[in-house]
Amino acid sequence: MRGDTIREGVLGFAAETPTLPPATHTNSYALGTREVVVVEPATPYEEERRAWVEWVRALQASGREVVAIFATHHHPDHVGGAEFFLTELGVPLWAHRQTATRLSVRVDRELDEGESFVLDGPAAQRWEVMHTPGHAPGHLCLVERALGVTVVGDMVASVGTILVDPNEGDMTEYLVQLSRLEALEAQVALPAHGAPIEAPSRLFRAYRAHRLMREERVAMSIPAKGATLDELLPRAYADVGPEVYPIARLSLEAHLKKLVRDGRVRLVDDRYVIA
Repeated sequence: MRGDTIREGVLGFAAETPTLPPATHTNSYALGTREVVVVEPATPYEEERRAWVEWVRALQASGREVVAIFATHHHPDHVGGAEFFLTELGVPLWAHRQTATRLSVRVDRELDEGESFVLDGPAAQRWEVMHTPGHAPGHLCLVERALGVTVVGDMVASVGTILVDPNEGDMTEYLVQLSRLEALEAQVALPAHGAPIEAPSRLFRAYRAHRLMREERVAMSIPAKGATLDELLPRAYADVGPEVYPIARLSLEAHLKKLVRDGRVRLVDDRYVIA
C-alpha cells in the first residue's frame, strides 16, 4: 500500500518499521481532499523516510496542503520518524496529552475525546476524535461519519495481533473501547498494520470475544493451591509455542490484573489464587 486511494480523500502509505512480527510495516494515511492531515510519522529508516517524504511532496504538488501530522499514540513504530518529518515538512504535530508526555518532540495541538477538526476542500471532511486507551494511555482514533471511515491505529490489526502490555495498557479499558468502536458500524477501519478492514464491527466484536475467551482460560488455569505468573503461562497459553511466551506472558499479566480488579482472583505474595 503505497499511495493507494482507499476512499475519496483518504490515501494510504505503508512503511517498514521495527514493529512486532508478523507485521513488518506501519501504515500512514493522508486524510483530506485539499487540506490534509497525515497520520502516523512512523518509520525511523532512512530509505523509508525519504520515500514517505516523496509521497507527501507528491500530495503537495497536486495542490494539497499538509496542515498537520497526527500520531495515534507514542509507540516507536508509530512515531519513529516524527522528528525527521516535522523538520522536513515544517508542520505541527497533533496527539493526545498522554502521548505528548511520552515523546521527545513537541506536540503542538493536544486532542482529546469529543473534539473534532474539519479539513476544507472540494469534499470537506470532519474528523471526530475518540480517546481509546487500553493499548496505550493516549491512544486516539479518528472517525469520519459521512465517509464511514475510522482510523484505528493499534486497536485492531489485519495482520498480527494487538498487545496489551500490563506496564502501560489496561485490558478492561481495551475491551470497553472495542465495544465503542463496534457501535460505530463504520464501513471501513484503517489499522496501523495490514490492509483496510471492511465492515470492521465484526472484527471488533471478534477481538473482544477472543480476549474474553482467553480471560476464562486464564481463570480456569489457576489451580486450587494457586500459581505464580510463570507457572500459569504454559497452562493458560498451552495453545501457543514457547517462542511466543515472551509476548504471551505480558498478555497473561494484563488478564490477571483485570481478574484481580474484577474480584475473581487474588494476588497473595507472588501467587494468583481464585477468590
